[in-house]
Amino acid sequence: MLSAEEKILELEKQIFGEIRQAAAAEAKRIRATASAIAELDVTCALAQLAAENRYTRPTFSDTGEMSIAAGRHPVIEMLADEEAGRFIPNDLFLNDSDNLIAVITGPNMGGKSTYLRQAALIAILAQMGSFVPADSAMLPLIDRIFTRIGASDNLARGRSTFMVEMTETAVILNTATPRSFIVLDEIGRGTATYDGLALAWAVVEHIHQFTRAKTLFATHYHELTELAERLEGVRNLRVTVKEAGDRIIFLRRVEPGKADRSYGIEVARLAGLPISVIERARAVLKYHERSESAVTEELAPVHEQPLQIRLFEPSTSELAEKIRELNLDEMRPIDALHFLHDLQKAVS
Repeated sequence: MLSAEEKILELEKQIFGEIRQAAAAEAKRIRATASAIAELDVTCALAQLAAENRYTRPTFSDTGEMSIAAGRHPVIEMLADEEAGRFIPNDLFLNDSDNLIAVITGPNMGGKSTYLRQAALIAILAQMGSFVPADSAMLPLIDRIFTRIGASDNLARGRSTFMVEMTETAVILNTATPRSFIVLDEIGRGTATYDGLALAWAVVEHIHQFTRAKTLFATHYHELTELAERLEGVRNLRVTVKEAGDRIIFLRRVEPGKADRSYGIEVARLAGLPISVIERARAVLKYHERSESAVTEELAPVHEQPLQIRLFEPSTSELAEKIRELNLDEMRPIDALHFLHDLQKAVS
């Protein structure tokens, strides 16, 4: 019995070795067959997807135009159910001259990020040889797609969310070419309001002046919509909402123009925050809006001098000095309100 068991193991090793040798001798043919089956599998899957979901064959332009009619997000439209409603398609047009950069404003949950992602995905699908989720699509050849979407940190390396955001933005500005496609979502939101606004403004100017890449830039800084009046090639887009009493309905339609406000408090109400918090937030918002109406904010002309936001005239430089001395990291919200109240008295 022991001898038979040893012979069985020897035979198994011998047969297994013969199989390995036979397979190795045909390795080239096996790899070629596997590659052909994989290519056929991908092609058939894309063809089936295109047929079942009304995809269209894209075309490519030599003029640098990116024109998408009724574009859709290939994943989100598959996940849409009766409760979420039908996916709303949107158009997109960019070129190398008068529609180089689109600044997109609108409320949270309005569809800005989806609009950015679907444009990038359509470009990738078209360039990999697939049909695309749109009624029609004409695209340029793109060398790289750069994105800055979402928020994350890297605590292990000691990098905050804002640091990660700035690092990724730096890579984009230093690497992108006029044939690239840039998708930016909420640049500058991880720091103080005026710092974030200044950085976002400067990033758009740099892309416009030096990079010259087609860009979608979603933001809550409504001041950035002024760039459309200052820079040739910057256009404003907005995601639309409909107000019904104290409620808002997200239409998720992207159209030319700029949003009048962000509806952040209404979105917080939909998220389930206590009514007392919502009412208090509205009161604080009105207070800040009244305070801001008493202060003149001036942005420096483009390329004439460094960008800055002047809150006060030189004659009231003492007040400006007090603001510079504030330690915003240690200031509580109630302290900020008291300071603004005293400031309003001083300038009235």
